[in-house]
Amino acid sequence: MRARRDAMDAFIRFENISKAFGAQTVVDNLDLTIQRGEFLSLLGPSGSGKTTILMMLAGFVAPTQGRICLDEREIQGVPAHKRDLGVVFQSYALFPHMTVSENIAFPLRMRGVGKAEIGERVTRSLDMVQLGKLGARRPAQLSGGQQQRVALARAMVYEPKVVLMDEPLGALDKQLREQMQLELRDLHRSLGLTIVFVTHDQSEALTMSDRIAVFESGRIEQIGPPEEIYDRPRTRFVAEFIGETNVLEGTVVSLEKGVARLAVGGGRTFLARTDRDLTSGQRLLVCVRPERIAVSDDPGAANTIPVEVADSVYQGDHIRLRLEGDGVSLVGRRDRSRADFRTGARGYASFAPDDCALVDT
Repeated sequence: MRARRDAMDAFIRFENISKAFGAQTVVDNLDLTIQRGEFLSLLGPSGSGKTTILMMLAGFVAPTQGRICLDEREIQGVPAHKRDLGVVFQSYALFPHMTVSENIAFPLRMRGVGKAEIGERVTRSLDMVQLGKLGARRPAQLSGGQQQRVALARAMVYEPKVVLMDEPLGALDKQLREQMQLELRDLHRSLGLTIVFVTHDQSEALTMSDRIAVFESGRIEQIGPPEEIYDRPRTRFVAEFIGETNVLEGTVVSLEKGVARLAVGGGRTFLARTDRDLTSGQRLLVCVRPERIAVSDDPGAANTIPVEVADSVYQGDHIRLRLEGDGVSLVGRRDRSRADFRTGARGYASFAPDDCALVDT
């Protein structure tokens, strides 16, 4: 019932959408709904179809089959400039011969908006992206982050129904990119925008999104809130694509009160909490994030393995540990303030049943 109600209330709907370029299918029978005011990230590796989906919604690419609806209106045959969508590209696509204010005013002029109203909207948009004093500059006189803000202001100045973003932060350095992620998130929340955001950066999607759709080979592998995608991946691809994870092969021994007992390498059994209906003998993968693995001198309460630290790497806010023991290889993390458990040290690695995600092989 919930899925049906969401589909009925959806602001944007992709229904049975496919796109092929010659013999190559890049989007395969996609069904997707996006709610009004939602920040949805389309996340996946290069070639997974995410940008093609954005371009079909924008009107720059026509689907091979299926329907796209915006606010209950079918838009396949509607030209891009009549879809009332703002688009921000990675390259920013600013006009170099125009000032910042002229760049932002351009879409309003193309829509025949009056001069006085253009001035008011441009001023408001510049203030919104904290560039109120830079309207007279040209793009070449701005930093990368400032150009990104201008592109965003231009996309939003005519108050479009949806803002589409195709890797808009990809050209920025790490520190500025992380700053812009937070600024975009704040703008989304304060203005109630509907944003569809394409990225291959997992951290970026986790930081900003209400929901993430993870794509592989033109299909959605999983869609859900960031914490669900990260903590409860449904496939091995999602588990390994969203951050680093440990993947152990196991066989179900028993299932009791939502806790599965699985036989894993080295003759050991692990416990994993799950809401799945499992059968004895079923083969599964046990996925555990490195930060969920505790390393200490004492055995843990459950899922404990005696290990040796095969390698330790300082990574700023933590130390990455490669652990070997009892036929199992794991990656763990230690707080950088701890000087113990360097390479060659011995101890115990353990993790809680609640920290395991079970996915099919």
